[in-house]
Amino acid sequence: MKYRSEIDGLRAVAVVPVILFHAGFSVFGGGFVGVDVFFVISGYLITAILLAEIEGGTFSIEKFYERRARRILPALFLVMAACVPFAWLWMIPEQLRDFGRSLVAVVFFVSNFLFWREEGGYFAAAAELKPLLHTWSLAVEEQYYLFAPLSLAVLWRFGRRRVFWLVVATAVASLLATEWGWRYAPRANFYLPQFRIWELLAGSICGFIASGRTPRPNQALSLAGLALIVFAILYYDSSTPFPSLYALAPVVGTALILLFAHKGTFVARLLSARVFVGIGLISYSAYLWHQPLFAFARIRSMGEPPAWLMLALAGVSLVLAYLSWRFVEQPFRRRPIPLMPSRRAVFAASAVAAVPFVAFGLYASITQGIPSRLANPELGSRQAYLLATVLPNVLGNKCYAGSSLQDADERGQLCPIFEPKDPKLRILIIGDSHSYTILPAFTEIGKENAVYRMGLGSCPPINGASVRGGVFDDGVCPELARRQLELVKKGGFDVVVLAARWTLYPIGKDNHFMLSREGDSYYPSRASSQETFATLLPQTVQDYLDLGVAVVVVDQMPEQLVLPQKILQQAALLGVGTALTEERFEAEIWQTSPTIEEEDGRQAYVQGIFGQLKGEKLWVLSFDEVFKRDGRYVWGDRNGSFYMDRDHLSGYGGTLLEPAMTEVFAEISRRLRGPEGGL
Repeated sequence: MKYRSEIDGLRAVAVVPVILFHAGFSVFGGGFVGVDVFFVISGYLITAILLAEIEGGTFSIEKFYERRARRILPALFLVMAACVPFAWLWMIPEQLRDFGRSLVAVVFFVSNFLFWREEGGYFAAAAELKPLLHTWSLAVEEQYYLFAPLSLAVLWRFGRRRVFWLVVATAVASLLATEWGWRYAPRANFYLPQFRIWELLAGSICGFIASGRTPRPNQALSLAGLALIVFAILYYDSSTPFPSLYALAPVVGTALILLFAHKGTFVARLLSARVFVGIGLISYSAYLWHQPLFAFARIRSMGEPPAWLMLALAGVSLVLAYLSWRFVEQPFRRRPIPLMPSRRAVFAASAVAAVPFVAFGLYASITQGIPSRLANPELGSRQAYLLATVLPNVLGNKCYAGSSLQDADERGQLCPIFEPKDPKLRILIIGDSHSYTILPAFTEIGKENAVYRMGLGSCPPINGASVRGGVFDDGVCPELARRQLELVKKGGFDVVVLAARWTLYPIGKDNHFMLSREGDSYYPSRASSQETFATLLPQTVQDYLDLGVAVVVVDQMPEQLVLPQKILQQAALLGVGTALTEERFEAEIWQTSPTIEEEDGRQAYVQGIFGQLKGEKLWVLSFDEVFKRDGRYVWGDRNGSFYMDRDHLSGYGGTLLEPAMTEVFAEISRRLRGPEGGL
């Protein structure tokens, strides 16, 4: 097909925002849509080439896959090989184990399935530490190419028009699937091909149109296409449901450029500028190099690398991209290749080159990250102790019902935590997983008072509220809240404690965990979720106060920016503060924590709702002072981590709340029991 320089320019528009998005520059919050632009371009080019070959009688499936091997594998294998030594030197065992698994997955082009199955999502902070995360998009493309050429060749007997409308119907079905997927299966929706295929097929539709009767150049439509892409790049972010109907902006925008930005249009002249074309030519290699550079920079640094370093690495990715394009991509795409004179030799060489990656990846996975490579595999007794503080260890994990699906069956269970004889007070703690991690704070209280917990991870203690896009079906959390209220109605409790990750539910997380009133059929917006929270939380507090019990609302602990386990293990691996007693290391710990202003800003909305709560027997407790050091809410000290992840307290952290909690409940006991000691 005829070369179009503006398509190479469009590749530059796609890859640069992706790189800057992964570098952490918020102005490119929607830079991830560059991948969607690539999907449409790929679908267009492949379809146009296949149609020309099928109609010309020159189509060969072997030739097609040879072209793909020459195009994709040399640069990909080079980048994978470059990652291995840095992974060996800098990755903690858990990270190297996961890296090994990703090596194997990349070789077989199934890394999208691997990342789908792993915890967290594409926008999670932990994803930034995965050097091969970006290969999910290559896997989706190759899965498409596995079926598209054969399907096109087989179905061609039914005629071009029928095949075209079948492609359109499949694209529409996939688009409808992704609109369902972002609500109910967000990780699968992002990674799996059935939810992405419509973007590639949008390019295929353009290929059908362009290979039939080429549309005339159109200034307005081509400008609209570019505007749609730029709009998505600048105005989308990680909270945008994606992919979904929102993805129509970059996809339709790319299609408009492919169809109408021909020579003579402003967009074609702009995209054909030398700088855009140059970056576009090396865009594949640039895409391959940028994520490993950023991931290893983040792994090597205990905190977030400075912006200047990430910007410099973005530049380095372009330099490496040029070198690999010039000396790897180009030579392998030319024929013949020395030592690989035939198609069979190309396939054989590809298989042989893949073997070391599969072998190393399996070894890293089976050995759980090859801990023997470390100078001290156990990280030393001091490190082992500090790492142990990351674990919850909450009273022997007693009666823990977390947030997995099987835990839903335990939602009606009342769990006794402390049951002394003749208790002064009977205390019921309800809430999500945060209500579990504060249990160590009740150790002293439990010597004279009975303490029970009834809760389920991801279910806030809010009556009449459904958590949409959460872990459970919509009815699970409201049913749990009803059982909690009914339990208190039956009597026998003096105090109800409400504890949760309060900031999660008003605004959600990546457009999930949003609140709606039970029975509402619509999916909530952020505004409606906030309204539901602002209405139902005060009502819930009042529901319990009306039953005559005292109510204690425990404020959410400050949320952290880093994973403590990663910081502690990384420090030991890199030899920073080997005994973790140096002032320098403690200072570095605190620098990875949020400032008081940052965290207070994040919790401002919830604090405003807490300020509206009223009642004679109501206490709202905050433990922020426990975590304040030098203007920050820190996640640990020389004795260990206060957190087991970014928002849940560790066993050690839970014990730090005990003095303040004991003092508050002593006051509550005096208030409730009166001077004569009776209730």
